[in-house]
Parts: sequence; C-alpha cells; structure tokens
Amino acid sequence: MAQDKRDYYEVLGVGKTATDDEIKHAYRKLAKKYHPDTNPGDKEAEARFKEASEAYAVLSDAEKRRQYDQFGHAAFDQGAGGPGGGFGGFEFTGDMGDIFGDIFGDFFGGGSRSRQAYNGPQKGASVRINLRMGFMDAVFGTEKNIEIGYKDECAKCHGTGAKPGTQPEKCSRCNGTGQVTYTQQSPLFGRIQQTSQCPNCGGTGTVIKDKCPDCFGKGFKKIRKPIKINIPAGVDTGVTLRMSGLGEPGIRGGQRGDLLVQVIVDSHPTFERNGNDIYTTVPLSFTDAALGGEISIETVDGPVKQTIRPGTQTGTQIRIRGKGVPSMRSRTIRGDHFATLVIKVPERLSEEQKRLLREFDDSLKGKQRADSGSKKKKGFMDKLKESFEE
Repeated sequence: MAQDKRDYYEVLGVGKTATDDEIKHAYRKLAKKYHPDTNPGDKEAEARFKEASEAYAVLSDAEKRRQYDQFGHAAFDQGAGGPGGGFGGFEFTGDMGDIFGDIFGDFFGGGSRSRQAYNGPQKGASVRINLRMGFMDAVFGTEKNIEIGYKDECAKCHGTGAKPGTQPEKCSRCNGTGQVTYTQQSPLFGRIQQTSQCPNCGGTGTVIKDKCPDCFGKGFKKIRKPIKINIPAGVDTGVTLRMSGLGEPGIRGGQRGDLLVQVIVDSHPTFERNGNDIYTTVPLSFTDAALGGEISIETVDGPVKQTIRPGTQTGTQIRIRGKGVPSMRSRTIRGDHFATLVIKVPERLSEEQKRLLREFDDSLKGKQRADSGSKKKKGFMDKLKESFEE
C-alpha cells in the first residue's frame, strides 16, 4: 500500500531539491552498505537495499520524479488512478548498465565502464621518492646523484618467474583470458553480470607451477641503482619531477612505470622565498639612515650596491628587479629581490657618543647647551659619524 511506504527522499536521505548527482551519490552509499553480497542472510539489509533501489529508480528518472512529486506513491500503484501504473510494472529506462557498473562495480572488481583486457600489456606502477636539497641548489638548479631501490629483470628466468626449463601454464579458471564473469540474481533488477580480474592468476592468464629459485616466481630482483637527477632552476618544495622508465617493471611486456621525485627545499638563514621573489631584512646604521649614501645588499647573485636617500626610515623596502628566483619555464624570467631596511640602534655607547647624541637632540629642538661656546672645526654630524666609526 502506498501509505505504508516511506517517502523516497527520506529513504535516500536527501531533500526534495537534491540534484541528480546528490541522489546518485546517496544511493551509491546505501547500496554499498546494504547490498546482499556484503550482508549475506541479513533480511533487514536486503529490505533496505530494495527500498533504496526502488527510490533511486524513481528519483533518478526525470519524468517519474515529476510524477512522484505530484502524486506521491499513488503515481505508481496498480489501480490507484495514478498516471504511471504500479512500480512493479514499469521498467528502468536509460543506460542502466553504466549505473550498475558504477554502483556495483566495487563488489565485483570493476563495472562495465572499467572492463579491460586483463591479460594484455600493462604499464608498471610509478615509484615516489623524496629528495632534499639546499636553497641555492633549488634557485639555480643542479645535478644530484642518488641510489634507489630498483626492480630489475631476473637474469635466471628472464622475467618469466618460472624455473629455467619450464614455462608458465595457462590458468584453468579463466582459460588464459585473465578475467572471469560473475552472475548475480538480484531480487529487484534480475540477472546482473560483471566481469573482473581472475583471482587465480591475477589477470595474467597464466600460473607458475615451478617458480624460479632466484626470484621466487616474481620475475624480478630488487637492486640498488645509481641515477643522476637533473634539478631545474626554480624548483620549490612540493614540486614533483617525473623521470620516465625508472619505476616498477611493466606486466606482460608493458613499459616500466615512472620515478616521481618530490622536492623538499631547505630554508636559508638570510633569504626567504615567496614564489619567485626573495625577501631579506637589511640592518642599517643610524648614521647611514640619517645621511643617506650607498649601501650593499646581499642577493642570491652576490652583493648589489644601492643608494638610499637621507632620512630613510626603518621599514623602507627596496626592490631590486631580476634578482629573484628563475622561472621553471624559462631561466631568462626571474622574480625580484625585496630588501626591508631596519635601522640598527647601538646597544652600547661611550660617554662621548652619549654627549654628542644629547647635543644632537638639543639641536633638533632648537636649543644650545650652555657649555657649547667653543668653536667647532667640523660639523656636528661629521663628529657624530666619526664617533661611531671609532
């Protein structure tokens, strides 16, 4: 009876404004949880699975969803006067094969969209390593010689995994195809067939009766192999360099996988990097800040002379174009160097320096000390500068 059924939106746990993707995601989650294959003999789980499947069959179809929103469950009850007839009478429409493959593929090792020739050549898996390097090596690029654990073809069996003088035999379970077909009788959808990798041979189509004593049937041995890695200028932490053909061996004649080198760059005591720009803090003496002049700023390319104006304040930032990090796309493109000037205040002063500073402070305030009647041969700032340089 219609009144005995729960609301389809409630069954799937979605709102009435849910999108098609949200409905599909909700159903997939429930189908995995309550599917009979994962709950053998559980009648309650089977009932929940049927309920969810019925709700999805209606809400995933635009026309049936429209009818349900208008008439409720009565839209599909036999003899209830609804336009669609009973639920038990209508059939699923659309490409349900893809839906079954997407939802039920996990139960069988792959759905209709993931079928493949399991006994064909397959590329080997990629291998990932971390490589730590210095700040300056990352800025300008370098070469690194390292050793990696490398799987090489077994010299005794030449990669077959079989004892010399023998050959792998055809798998009796899949008859050499590398794949098997499972058939399931669903109480709601009827007969469903899914194809997946043969569990007996692992999809190779062959089994090894007599294993190679050197590699124990694996077909390869692990060795230490020296390799040279070219580090391009401009790399930074998180960048992954791909080296083709240095990963795991391929299967059934497939090409080797790749070596993925993930870069980790050490910090620098002076330079701080942000993208392709470099930032530093440069100490500036009080005298240089007051009088101005030429100072030296250290960059990744070495010291660069810069002229500052008199009265430079702490926090002033100087931009030196083209002295940052090269772009990985082109070494001719570089970031900039930003130097923040910070006035360094002396921590210890002599009595003479203190006297001169007080005199300087008085002169700024328009005052003159009572004992300063003697004639000066040099300017005040000259004497102050000489005092700090002693």
